Amino acid sequence: MRNAASTQRALRPGPAASGRRPSPGVAETLWEHYRTTGDPRARAQLLDLYLGLVHHAARDYARSLPAGLELDELVSAGTVGLVQALEGFDPERGLAFSTYAMPRIRGAMLDELRSRDWVPRSVRARGRKVEQVRAALQHRLGRAPAAAEIAEALGVDLRTYWSWAQQLDGRTVLRLDQSGTAGSAAAGELSLAETIADPGSAQPGEALMHRETLAGLREAVASLSTKDRLVLSLYYYEELSLREIGEVLHVTESRVSQIRSAALRRLRERIALQEEGK
Repeated sequence: MRNAASTQRALRPGPAASGRRPSPGVAETLWEHYRTTGDPRARAQLLDLYLGLVHHAARDYARSLPAGLELDELVSAGTVGLVQALEGFDPERGLAFSTYAMPRIRGAMLDELRSRDWVPRSVRARGRKVEQVRAALQHRLGRAPAAAEIAEALGVDLRTYWSWAQQLDGRTVLRLDQSGTAGSAAAGELSLAETIADPGSAQPGEALMHRETLAGLREAVASLSTKDRLVLSLYYYEELSLREIGEVLHVTESRVSQIRSAALRRLRERIALQEEGK
């Protein structure tokens, strides 16, 4: 009865729900209850109890956040690591949960940071080397070193140095859901994604112009003679050669060529008249 009562007290919304750390006895009761029953309420309170570990790790990584990645996203990734630690933790081994969980929380955050980093590790390492050489030269010379001086200190030619610098410079990662201006998007303000042109999208009025062009072309084709329409149809739609069309119409290949050329000329003239009449 005593254990049941203490379990019920631990599962009530109390210190954990309010953000204050519960006593060790409450935490121990929650762990015991969760291990034996798998109660989702106990699991939720344990997660709430140790969520401070995630925020602590996130603050440690805050200074190294790449462009476009916010602290909340890092906390979200760390929470996944916390959940994994909760599922795999065995209190019987005598290890404190915080000791067991922190490497997994940090690992989940590092995975998120690496997934957002478009630069290969080799390029990052090369960049650190360049910065170290630049800092050493500036300290020794008392001024900002020239590119040629940095290249010489690195043992590479100037062209290779500029190639290395280009791999790291000139690229900025932006979030497409952020505001088109600095800061977060205000109410009614367009996001960056909404301001980028879509080369595959139709231009305003393009569909109407296409329909009008087709209608004009149909009208121009309808004005041709039956023989002209037949030659154009066999040549452009059936993809017959001039010789094959001549066999169908029982005329020479040169005559088919003359009919096709004359029909195309009439079409161009008809379409030009339509354009002038608009």
